[in-house]
Amino acid sequence: MRKHIVAGNWKMNNDLKATKKLVKQIRKSIKKADLSNTRVIVAPTFVNLATAVKRTKKSKIEVVAQNMHQASNGAFTGEISAKMLKSIGVKTVILGHSERRAYFGETDALLAEKVNAALENKLEVIFCFGEELSDRKENNQEGVVKSQIKNALFHLDADAFKNIVLAYEPVWAIGTGETASPEQAQDMHAFIRKTLSDKYGEEVANTVSILYGGSVKPGNAKEIFSKPDVDGGLIGGAALKAEDFFAIVNAF
Repeated sequence: MRKHIVAGNWKMNNDLKATKKLVKQIRKSIKKADLSNTRVIVAPTFVNLATAVKRTKKSKIEVVAQNMHQASNGAFTGEISAKMLKSIGVKTVILGHSERRAYFGETDALLAEKVNAALENKLEVIFCFGEELSDRKENNQEGVVKSQIKNALFHLDADAFKNIVLAYEPVWAIGTGETASPEQAQDMHAFIRKTLSDKYGEEVANTVSILYGGSVKPGNAKEIFSKPDVDGGLIGGAALKAEDFFAIVNAF
């Protein structure tokens, strides 16, 4: 049975004080929640990861990183390696987020290297991908998504997908005024699962969790999560408010 996952990506938000406060609020809100098949994840900024890990011990919250470098060490000023993340108790890393691709020029080839480095260091990967508005208008969304998955992940063997979570981000539906319907989310998630099945078989395709990252909020979470191929959400803005984040977790 696939795990439900609600992952809050805090991006470049929350200083140390705000991080401690939000972790405390989320921890309190989910304390009595039934999370038997749901993983609750938060991704603070790098400087607050160690604090968040300490503050979530013996809780139902997992702390993950927003990014990492592909090298194990070296002259890469400002970068963070997989070993550094592991040394503070982080076990999962988000790779390929649309903002990393758009603002920092991360390519499929680079992301393949990052995925390799993460898996070699026994880190789980939440791998992000998705089409832009122009792709959707040209009805090329499936081609773009398939290409991103193929180029960054299809060099891996089937066993590697035990440590990979996929996160579909329809970039065109984030901050553009456009809206993705739950049906559009389901259609793409079904396509993603078929793409996996065609390459690795149904067993792999049916065990990989696929998250939706298109502006999930308390008001639409339940309907989106009800779709058969949507296993949870990668949450942005709504993850910065404990009550909103809990409402999304509770949508399951």
